[in-house]
Amino acid sequence: MRARRVIDPDAFLETEGRRVWTLERNAEAWHQAFTVLRGGLEAGTVERVVVVCVLQGAGKSTWVAQREPEAGTVHFDAALPGARHRAPIIALARSCNIPVAAVWIRAPLALALERNRQRPADRRVPEASIHSVDRLFEPPTTDEGFAAVRIVEG
Repeated sequence: MRARRVIDPDAFLETEGRRVWTLERNAEAWHQAFTVLRGGLEAGTVERVVVVCVLQGAGKSTWVAQREPEAGTVHFDAALPGARHRAPIIALARSCNIPVAAVWIRAPLALALERNRQRPADRRVPEASIHSVDRLFEPPTTDEGFAAVRIVEG
């Protein structure tokens, strides 16, 4: 089986024993995620980017983990609630002539909150953050630059 290629900014928050979040570490995690994406695009090892967006706790990482790895495909796994949040990923991929697709895991807020409560403490997202993403969420569209948008019911 081919290696799974996932870019998840939260993975850069991991320490030896647990995930540690601060504003500074979060900014650095996003910087590292974009560095990894840019590196793959510029090296020519990425043929397609799939942005998986949804409320935290709604199942995006699970959905990505259940996919059969596809050669040349990178999944960008992050909440990315609005077009302005997704735009840098789209722009970066398109600058390298790489198509970008979106997968929207459509799940109700109540489900995301319940799943979040079941996470280990260091992986739990503050409920205020989930509510904020819910308020800001704009469904992804082809108008913002995606080659295709797939909706998956959470």
